Amino acid sequence: MQFEPYDIVVVGGGHAGAEAAAAAARMGCRTLLVTQMLDTICQMSCNPAMGGVAKGQIVREVDALGGWSGIVTDRSALQFRMLNRSKGPAMWSPRAQCDRMLFSQHWRQVLESIPNLALWQDEVTALGVDGGAVSAVRTRMGHTIPARAVVLTSGTFLNGTIYIGTDSWRGGRVGEAPALGLSDQLRDLGFEVQRLKTGTPVRVDGRTIDFSRLQEQPGDEQPAKFSFADTGPLREQRSCFLANTNLRTHDILRTGFAQSPMFTGRIQGRGPRYCPSIEDKIDRFADKDHHQLFVEPEGWHSQSWYLNGFSSSLPIEVQLEALHSIDGFEQARIFKPGYAIEYDYFPPTQLGYTLETKRVENLYFAGQVNGTTGYEEAACQGLMAGVNAALKLQGRAPFVLSRSQAYIGVLIDDLVTKGVDEPYRMFTSRAEYRILLRQDNADQRLTPLAHAIGLAGDDRMRRVEAKQRQQDDLAALVQSTPVVPSEANEWLAAQGSAPLNQRVPLATLLLRPELTLVQLGQLAPTVAAAMAALPPEVVQEVETAIKYRRYIEKEQEVASRILKFEDVPLPTDYDYFPLPALSYECREKLNRYHPSTLGQASRISGVSPADVSVLMIAFAR
Repeated sequence: MQFEPYDIVVVGGGHAGAEAAAAAARMGCRTLLVTQMLDTICQMSCNPAMGGVAKGQIVREVDALGGWSGIVTDRSALQFRMLNRSKGPAMWSPRAQCDRMLFSQHWRQVLESIPNLALWQDEVTALGVDGGAVSAVRTRMGHTIPARAVVLTSGTFLNGTIYIGTDSWRGGRVGEAPALGLSDQLRDLGFEVQRLKTGTPVRVDGRTIDFSRLQEQPGDEQPAKFSFADTGPLREQRSCFLANTNLRTHDILRTGFAQSPMFTGRIQGRGPRYCPSIEDKIDRFADKDHHQLFVEPEGWHSQSWYLNGFSSSLPIEVQLEALHSIDGFEQARIFKPGYAIEYDYFPPTQLGYTLETKRVENLYFAGQVNGTTGYEEAACQGLMAGVNAALKLQGRAPFVLSRSQAYIGVLIDDLVTKGVDEPYRMFTSRAEYRILLRQDNADQRLTPLAHAIGLAGDDRMRRVEAKQRQQDDLAALVQSTPVVPSEANEWLAAQGSAPLNQRVPLATLLLRPELTLVQLGQLAPTVAAAMAALPPEVVQEVETAIKYRRYIEKEQEVASRILKFEDVPLPTDYDYFPLPALSYECREKLNRYHPSTLGQASRISGVSPADVSVLMIAFAR
């Protein structure tokens, strides 16, 4: 079979690969997605859910940019919950439980519907590199496919090894072969290659679980959705459940420690700190008498349940005995045991902000090959790599998001500036501009940027403009509607709120933390009527904008002040050792990472504020 040249070849069909291929093709590049198994495109290898704390913000940002993860999530959702409702709006994070099979099926349909995108089932074993730039991919079937750019998104498959107790074998997932050859070639090309570890829990047969002994966790009464597009509301939901381990569970698990690949040192790669295995948890937190488990359905018509929090690589018999000690699981059967997987990744300090590698031109890395964990983190990297590969081939300026523009900007800056020594997971605490980067305003922040480069369509842009007009009109009405003491004080007393001494705008009352805009509609029928005609999210955004206006303005001021120096360029081939005013550690780090901007340099561990001042004097002119 003779392949025509492609503009972009995407290697890997996971969440990063799918978003990369879709973005590149929709931006006009002739694109090919090569994956080992077309039937498992975007398979949810771990928990069947999208979103969560900070991760939900990323999915909304991907959607606002014109990606597909939010739409596919809405089409396959089993349950929707907005997490952290008890905290401020900056912390609210959407999460959806998904039908695992429907999710993969919908993604396959999306990819097959994009005109410039072709799919090919095969394994890429090597890259063609000519003159320091990628030129082709070579496959297990013996094909050489010419490509002007390549996006590598191989996930956990690169030299993957699976562990269960004392048993181990090569694999990317249970039942699937690893990807061999690429790591060795890239090491020969000068790339640093290291190992990480992740894991997954048992899948339990729901017919053998006594759900009456578990705590039910239903979805939101009025479920929202992920996509800003018109995907429609979720009309039916499935509940999740909560369970707990106990001291007997922990004692049983400890009997397997001598056969644990993690404790015996057979696994060298570091696992995710914030999603540890159950054996790691009971070892690290020996004083705890229980650990909470989340029992999550895997589909509308499936009896498979995911036991979130029970990830393990202990021997199967130990996993099963420990499972039977948990209330409600005494008679449980499993479909699949838990296991650990160790795989190769490339420390992401070897990348630029576009996710293009520094060593090989037009080669991009995205997803777990960069040391991240999570579908959401992978999806946003894939989108940005696909976009930037397309823009570079078209001779256009790169598309880079700053830390004050998006969680995606925070993630990529963290990766390329600080690197990783454990699987990277996004948290709200990583973002210094959380009030600006709320999940509800992702479309207003990012859709105009995506529309300008041709990724987000005109319909998306019209929806954002219409939403902005609605918010502006309602905000103006709230600001201009007066409230007088004689009409409001009795109502305010009933709400436990202080009385008024003088006439004030309704917006002033909204600054009180105990009052909401919907409640205040009882004092202002005109405002109540206007809100009734608007989507609830528009009302909520107006309330947030008014309540947190001073905080928002303060964050914007800080971001603007820092931005003055953020983009000061630094030479990427400069030798910093002859600059004695810099500390030795700073010179060592700068020569190792070669940051492209002063802002990037300032976030490298070991570069002090005094060093930044020296760099500013030396290069700001």
